[in-house]
Amino acid sequence: MMLVSNGRTAPEIEAPMPRIPIVDAHEDLAYNASILGRDYSRSVVETRRLERGSSFIRERDNSMLGWPEYLIGNVRLVFSTLFVMPAAHANDITRKACYRDSDEARRLCLDQIAHYQSLVETHPDKFTLIRGTADLDGLLKAGQGPEDTPMPPVGLVLLMEGAESIQDPVELGDWWSRGLRMIGPAWQGNRYCGGTDEPGPLTRIGKELLKEMAAFNFVLDLSHMDEEAVLDSLDFYTGSVMASHSNAAALLPGYSGNRHLSKAVIRGLIERNGVIGVVPCNEFLLAGWRKNDGKQGVGLGHLIDHIDYICQLAGNAFHVGIGTDFDGGFGYESAPAEMDSIADLQKLAPMLAFRGYSTAEIEAVLGGNFIGLLKRSLPS
Repeated sequence: MMLVSNGRTAPEIEAPMPRIPIVDAHEDLAYNASILGRDYSRSVVETRRLERGSSFIRERDNSMLGWPEYLIGNVRLVFSTLFVMPAAHANDITRKACYRDSDEARRLCLDQIAHYQSLVETHPDKFTLIRGTADLDGLLKAGQGPEDTPMPPVGLVLLMEGAESIQDPVELGDWWSRGLRMIGPAWQGNRYCGGTDEPGPLTRIGKELLKEMAAFNFVLDLSHMDEEAVLDSLDFYTGSVMASHSNAAALLPGYSGNRHLSKAVIRGLIERNGVIGVVPCNEFLLAGWRKNDGKQGVGLGHLIDHIDYICQLAGNAFHVGIGTDFDGGFGYESAPAEMDSIADLQKLAPMLAFRGYSTAEIEAVLGGNFIGLLKRSLPS
């Protein structure tokens, strides 16, 4: 077995021609299309050109995502969110995609499903929806072959971030039929459970939600849930579990919030055969980092520290992956120094090898672990 992390810091290494399939467990594609008009069939370069000088770039950073960059980086699957902002937290930019009640939340999330459907219908060579293992197997098989094999479409798996749009748990059959396969009950606190900066346990209706989710084997996403609710859920939920985009709280000295994962939660996810997507956001990698500090002070080595921490707790490399959250609330200016776009995730491969990880373990971290989760949870 592996797990000889040698503790050295790798110099910047240019990535080889990428062939390791990458899975990104968290991207807010439809949300950004709704509030910013971003078209992810374009390149990052084109999006940045079109948005140059826009006021929202100062707040949200330049884009990291685009189909040509998925192609270059061999990004094969993206867990694509249905996310809408509670009106109490909205600003001038996000107000057009915020909700005041569950009726508005539902309408906006249905609009986002329609966006994904339109995206795959308009660009079938670039994007495809993954509803079951037959879709997944076909996508992965299509990507096998020599180096010059054309890349198949990027597979999109629908993930709901914050479940306020589910007005009653009995509605889950309808959401399932529309292609939803993963649900994170909370963003901040709501009627289902406590969330980021708003602590609290799993509520009675929260338990009803999880019971109905288990009947379909929705993947339960624990990211953003308060720790008390997470520990409740790990005991209560019988289906598949993950944390799509969270880091290790232990590596952030002085951290006192509930957004990242304690050792107890990480151990609980490992025991339940879950997968944790670590986030390459500088603020989540280096305690006290702020955008004014500049991106040069944080590197991909900091991200590998979080990967390695989870692997050391597990005793193997099979419970960690990548969940970038790129373009969700941050982008280029707040990503590690080596990163210009999502294509640069391939730089992790030689850096992980430098830390002592085998090729099989690197493949697991960059995509295989989340692919395994999908194979265990998706219908046929």
